[in-house]
Amino acid sequence: MSQSDLNEPASAAPAENAGRSKFSADVLRTVMPGVLVALVIALASQFIAEHYGAPAMLLALLIGISLNFLSEDVRCQAGIAFSARTLLRLGVALLGLRISFDMVSALGWPVVGLVVAGVLLTIAFGLAVSRLFGFRYRFAFLSAGSVAICGASAAMAIAAILPKDERSEDRLVFTVVGVTILSTLAMILYPVLSEQLALSDRAAGIYLGATIHDVAQVVGAGFSVSQEAGETATLVKLLRVAMLAPIVMTALIVLRMTVGSSASGNPGMPLVPAFVVGFVALATLNSVVALPAVITELSADLSRWLLLLAIAAVGLKTVPKDLMKVGKAAAGLLIAETVFLAALVAFGLLVVLPGLQGGS
Repeated sequence: MSQSDLNEPASAAPAENAGRSKFSADVLRTVMPGVLVALVIALASQFIAEHYGAPAMLLALLIGISLNFLSEDVRCQAGIAFSARTLLRLGVALLGLRISFDMVSALGWPVVGLVVAGVLLTIAFGLAVSRLFGFRYRFAFLSAGSVAICGASAAMAIAAILPKDERSEDRLVFTVVGVTILSTLAMILYPVLSEQLALSDRAAGIYLGATIHDVAQVVGAGFSVSQEAGETATLVKLLRVAMLAPIVMTALIVLRMTVGSSASGNPGMPLVPAFVVGFVALATLNSVVALPAVITELSADLSRWLLLLAIAAVGLKTVPKDLMKVGKAAAGLLIAETVFLAALVAFGLLVVLPGLQGGS
C-alpha cells in the first residue's frame, strides 16, 4: 500500500466536513428569508398584543393572511413551509416542560376526572354532531380538539397528523381564528357566569381552567376573579394541555387503522410523531428532575415564540377567499362545542361533584 493510499482517508475527512458545512449553509440561506418574514410578523403581533391587549396568536394569523402575497415569492416559500411545519412541532414539544406529575396530585383526582371527562366528551360530541353541520371527521376532530384541549396550539398539533387535502390549511386557519375569538369572549363572560352560579373561588378557577380555550385567556380570567381562582385555573388548564399528547397519539393510531398508513398525509411518518415523543419526554423530565425555574420559563417563552412564528407562517400560506369557503356552519360547530364544554363542566361542578365548591 502506497503512502498516498494511507493518506487518502485523512484528506477525505476535511472534504466531507466541508461538504456538510456547505449543505448546512445552503439550507440556511434557503429557509432564512421566509423565517425572517414570519419572525417580523410575530414580533409585530407581540408588540400590538402587549400594548393593546389583543391575542398575539390571532394578530399573527391575521397579519400573515394580509401578507399572503409574500408566499408567492420563491425566496420565501421554503422558510414559510419550514416555520409552519418544523417550528410548529418544536414549539408543541416544548410545551411538555410546562407539565409535571406533581400538578395532578396538587389538583386532586376528582378535578382530574372532571377535566379528562370534559376533554373526551367534548371531542366525542364534536364527532357526533359534525354531520349535522355538514362536516366529516377532519374538521370535527380539529375543532373539537382545539376547544377541548388548548385552543390554537392544539389545533396546530392535531392538524399536523390529520390526512391532508386541498382544504386542510383553510380548516386550520378558520379553527384558530374561531377558537381564539371564542376564547377571548369566554375570558370576559365566564367570570361573570361563575359569579352567577355562586361558585367559590376554587370552583371558579376549576371552571375557568376547564372551559376557556387558550392559556393566556385562562390566566386573565382566573386572576380577574381572585388570586386563588387564577392559580387554580392555570393548573387546571395545564392539565388539559397535558392531554394533548395522548389524544394526538390515540387519534393517529385510529387513523392508521381506519384510513391506512398514509393517514397523516406522509406515508413515511412514524407511528408516534417526534414532536409527541418530545412532549412526553420533556413532561417526564420535568416530573422526575427538579429543573431550575429559569429553564422552564425560558422553554415556555421559546415555545410561545415558535408557535407564534408557526401561526404567522400558516397565515402567510392562506388565501383569504379560500378561507371564506369554510362557511357559517363551521362557526356554528365551534360555538356548539364551546357551549357543550361550558355546560358539561358546570353540571359536573354543581351536580356531580358539589364537594369541589369548598374554598373561599
